[in-house]
Parts: sequence; C-alpha cells; structure tokens
Amino acid sequence: MIEMQGVYKQYPNGVNAINGINVRINQGEFVYVVGPSGAGKSTFIKMMYREEVPTSGTITMNGVNLAKLKTKKVPIFRRNLGVVFQDFKLLPTLTVYENVAFALEVIEAQPKFIQKRVMEVLDLVGLKNKARMFPSELSGGEQQRVSIARSIVNSPRVVIADEPTGNLDPDTSWEIVKIFEEINARGTTVVMATHNKDIVNTLKHRVIAIEGGKIVRDEQRGEYGYEN
Repeated sequence: MIEMQGVYKQYPNGVNAINGINVRINQGEFVYVVGPSGAGKSTFIKMMYREEVPTSGTITMNGVNLAKLKTKKVPIFRRNLGVVFQDFKLLPTLTVYENVAFALEVIEAQPKFIQKRVMEVLDLVGLKNKARMFPSELSGGEQQRVSIARSIVNSPRVVIADEPTGNLDPDTSWEIVKIFEEINARGTTVVMATHNKDIVNTLKHRVIAIEGGKIVRDEQRGEYGYEN
C-alpha cells in the first residue's frame, strides 16, 4: 500500500513540483500516472522510491514513512521495491544473467536460489535463451525486459516504472506492457508513469492525472485524456 498525505515538494531553485497531493494506492492495483511534460509526474514517481524527499507531508509505503527514512536505510527499503527506468540502467560489463543476479547477490541470497530465481524471471520476460549475452548485443526492447526481470527478481510487492516504453517502438512497447500486466496479475502493485496514449486507452486501469503538481483526475479504468 502506498499513501501520500499533504505532500509538497519544492526544489532549491524555487520550483514547486508537487502541490498538496493526497492519494492512496492499494496492494495489487495497476495505476497509470499521466499528465503533460513538467506536470510533476517524475517527482511524484521519484518520491515513491525515495530518490526525492517531500518538503512536507508524509509518504507511507508498506508501512515505512519515506519522508523520515534515513538515507542509510534506503537500500534496505528498496529491497522490497522494483524500479524500471526509461533508459534501462543495465551494467554493460555484465551478462543478462549477471545483471539480474546482481540484485540477489547484494542481499546475500544463496547461490542455488539465485540460479533458480534468475532463470524463472528471465523465462517470464522471454529471455531465458539470452542469459549469456551482454546488453550491447540486445535490442532496446530486450534490454528493457532485462531491466524488468531485475526489478522483480526479489519478488517485490510494488514495481514502479518511469516511462518504461519511452525509448521503444510501438510493437515493442505493447510487449513490455503485457509483461507488466502479467506481473500485476500475480499480485504485484504496478505504478507506471507514461505518455503512451494508446496503451492507457486500450489496457484499462486506474489513471491518476497530474497537472501543476496536483492530482486533477483519478479514475478507475480511465482514459489518457491528453493529445500527444
């Protein structure tokens, strides 16, 4: 469960990115976060994985108040959270298998478990046969699949995706979002910031629209609502 109460975020340059947000996202939901560029979506998303800290207000995720979470405890908090970025953020010198396994190695999981779990998630994202390849040998869509596999290998309760299809062609974007659908069907909460109108309007889920740092629309099975 994710809950924001009275959340404001002002950057040092005086920009008010978030202006009094109150929202609750329940376990198992699939939520699209939409809005025009500069609306505050990225700040909204970044606060969920503690990349940004609110100026005031509270953000609670899985019982943890992120506004008061000490920096040294952030890595521990993120072990129960999956994050997928637009630019993949894979380690270029590691293979597909090693990129995904790394997330388990840092928490000192047992080698036998790591091997089994990594192959399970690579199978889920359709890359079991490319485990020994390096990121540079993969297409953009395949690299994003590796990023997704890495984000879910710890079996997180929540996956946050920040424009995960932003650098991908339309066909590949559909393939990626269907993986998120499968992840959500297994009980994981998915929060996805996106500009992809067709996906939002076709694969219906809750839509939270942000403009001027405020939630202006929150609809179950909502529409994208903007012209790209």
